[in-house]
Amino acid sequence: PANLIRSVIFGAILVAWCASDGQGGGGSAQFPWDKVRLPRHVVPLHYHLLIHPNLTTLTFTGTVDIDVAVAQPTKAVVLHGKRLRVTGAAIEAGAGNPCAARDVRLLWHPPREQLALLSAEPLCAGHNYTLRIQYSANLSDSFHGFYKSTYRTQEGELRVLASTHFEPTSARMAFPCFDEPAFKARFSIKIRREPNHLALSNMPLVKSVNIASWLVEDHFDTSVKMSTYLVAFIVSDFKSISKITNHGVKISIYTVPEKINQAHYALDAAVKLLDFYEDYFSIPYPLPKQDLAAIPDFQSGAMENWGLTTYRESALLYDPEKSSASSRLWITMTIAHELAHQWFGNLVTMEWWNDLWLNEGFAKFMELLSVNVTHPELRVEDYFLRRCFDAMEVDALNSSHPVSTPVEDPAQILEMFDEVSYEKGSCILNMLRDFLTADVFKSGLVQYLQKYSYQNTKNEDFVLHLSSSSSYMSSFSLTNKQHWTKETLDVKAMMDTWTLQKGFPLVTVTVRGKNVHLQQEHYKKGVDSLSPTENGYLWHIPLTYITSKSHTVQRFLMRTKTDVIILPEEVEWVKFNVDMNGYYIVHYEDDGWDRLINLLRENHTVISSNDRASLINNIFQLVRIKKLSISKAFDLTLYMKRETQIMPILQGMNELVPIYKLMERRDMDDTEKQLKDYIVNLFKDLIDKQLWSDEGSVSERMLRQSLLMFACVRRYQPCVDKAEEYFSKWQKSNGTLRLPADVKTAVYIVGAQTSEGWDFLLSKYQHHSFSVDKDKIASALSLTRNKDKLQWLMEEGLRGDIIKTQDFPYIIVSVARNPSGYHLAWTFLRENWEKLIEKFELGSSSIAGIVTGRCGCISLKDLQDLDFFIFFIFFPDRKLEGGMDLSM
Repeated sequence: PANLIRSVIFGAILVAWCASDGQGGGGSAQFPWDKVRLPRHVVPLHYHLLIHPNLTTLTFTGTVDIDVAVAQPTKAVVLHGKRLRVTGAAIEAGAGNPCAARDVRLLWHPPREQLALLSAEPLCAGHNYTLRIQYSANLSDSFHGFYKSTYRTQEGELRVLASTHFEPTSARMAFPCFDEPAFKARFSIKIRREPNHLALSNMPLVKSVNIASWLVEDHFDTSVKMSTYLVAFIVSDFKSISKITNHGVKISIYTVPEKINQAHYALDAAVKLLDFYEDYFSIPYPLPKQDLAAIPDFQSGAMENWGLTTYRESALLYDPEKSSASSRLWITMTIAHELAHQWFGNLVTMEWWNDLWLNEGFAKFMELLSVNVTHPELRVEDYFLRRCFDAMEVDALNSSHPVSTPVEDPAQILEMFDEVSYEKGSCILNMLRDFLTADVFKSGLVQYLQKYSYQNTKNEDFVLHLSSSSSYMSSFSLTNKQHWTKETLDVKAMMDTWTLQKGFPLVTVTVRGKNVHLQQEHYKKGVDSLSPTENGYLWHIPLTYITSKSHTVQRFLMRTKTDVIILPEEVEWVKFNVDMNGYYIVHYEDDGWDRLINLLRENHTVISSNDRASLINNIFQLVRIKKLSISKAFDLTLYMKRETQIMPILQGMNELVPIYKLMERRDMDDTEKQLKDYIVNLFKDLIDKQLWSDEGSVSERMLRQSLLMFACVRRYQPCVDKAEEYFSKWQKSNGTLRLPADVKTAVYIVGAQTSEGWDFLLSKYQHHSFSVDKDKIASALSLTRNKDKLQWLMEEGLRGDIIKTQDFPYIIVSVARNPSGYHLAWTFLRENWEKLIEKFELGSSSIAGIVTGRCGCISLKDLQDLDFFIFFIFFPDRKLEGGMDLSM
């Protein structure tokens, strides 16, 4: 059902968008252009933008002068605009240009979010012109475009600010522009503001001019050549702290005044990370400053605007006294991600959104490299594997897509911002690095960035460049017997199999004596997984393996459906995909799994924790496609009573808990209780050993947080008793007692189970001193069994007063995963669909997360309800009549 839901909902999103009308009117028959992509014969060179937001009326006015070059004679200049009220438009010829524009008319095509300036006489090829457009608009109520954000001071005063989020196609909501990544240009920005406010943009402030006693005009330096989606500006009352990097770049953290004391960790992390990237890429950061701003209302985690990266508050602000270890890790990785984008994405940009992975996959991958060096204590490598598992969950569905895949309209573009572009992209890059070696990979990256600086690239540009950069690899492999084969390796041919087709391979291993027989096929979940392997699905798989006789990593590039490896001697066991650096899963036929299960029982530390986590993941994936029985998977999990490392433990929970929740939803009380007892017993000894403190390494602290939360949610009595004791003391102190940061979630969850405790938590959620704990408290509030309180949570999340609307997707998914809130969430989703898509764009990850998160364990009855729901998305004005059968 999840496969069906994902396919249908995205199809519905596409149809709904295509039927929508962004300007409230139909397209004009006279409109001179009939494609989604803009024509290429007029290109922008320089934007001169003056923008004046009014934070009282929540409107803004603007003037944009766009210097353009005309490559062929044309009467029409087509560009983008959305929800803008144009009050004047002209085309001015440059000095010495014999072809002046006359009688300029303005036409709109709302469905494609385009506008056209039409001249009575053709513009001349080879000459430059200036488009001059005056306009006004409302600050957006959503989280994209130029939008309104609010926060409350400690005294309860509501303050308003305005911020931008343009990726992927929302710059057109702030000013008319050529809103495609390949139309790079320079930007000179001026912002008008009240004297008590501060304006920020991509570049440093050059000067401020007093227009009147109540109005200041800030002039910002001219930007480097960049895409429209990277333009940013903020008007607010933020405060900042700053430092200078070793390379002379000024780093500043901006936030609401009362949270400036939470900005120091991010500042230190950003300084270290920017210095790392400048050294690693051997390319200086091209701007004189890098601002990081925490925005009170923010849909995603962060955005890489050049020189002014923006963040959700929880992704940037850290309180060393109150924040958890997991918060510290997430903040560091988020900053690493956005700063990596300053090179991958900003300096070198994908030509079109079909290759979004060239931006996001690289930034995700660079998190691993950079944080590993700059913050080794975080042990970021312990968590990289999790993202590959997450990507595979999506990539195993028939509704998945290649990392490089055709898209056109804005809804399709938004759908590219998913686990495939981000997580899969990073995982295949990690596999490529292991394949090429770290030195060859780094050399290729640096040369790629140097060659294409300030330009746009396609998927083939990257793989071809890396192929040529690694051409000496054949001689390298001759001298390194541990690395691949003695023939020249075709990196492009290999990478094409990973970027141009969806999914990933299942490698079946059969050991017969010294011969290891290999077979690859496309791993797919759902009804299609039982069909024969599709013709044409073939990967070049960089296989790695160790055996009972040798822990030296052996390598073999598999380029055919079947192959054979001949070992030097017979072995007791063989483990493929060492540390799961490869993006594939493995099935061990005959007694192969039994041998590995016995190995884990006898001495699980013989193989690495990542290898153990990958075995846990792989065996349950094989159960899902009926290659193995569930009993075999449970046999493997028995060893986990002795496991102590975070990755295998979390992976075991990630596999077992959803099965338990499936039983919970099916009212299978006896089976549910037996499974819950089994899971708790599996981790009981480790749970009992946990200290209720913040002691230990980051990995130990994160494991403690997960284990205690798991135990208390499952009502493991020793955990519940301890949490109740902590909550009682904390409540009696009116929240002044300091709780250990890593045990707060467990304490809050238990406390929220009583009506009095729930109300107390809600009161603290609203208090400014608990801003760091908002996510933890919201999680606890969503786990109550009181349906009235769950209903209130969802309504308030959508309203956005007490619970910010940015957190609504998380709230509704959390309520849906609560057995008491399962049907409530589904009903709420259906009844409030139109309000949801006003706040979160159709096709966005927020909408997709709400629907797929809600539908993860769907029943047949819900599937029938989903049919009704999808019908009303497609046909909102139609009523169902007669005996229409929706149970098909």
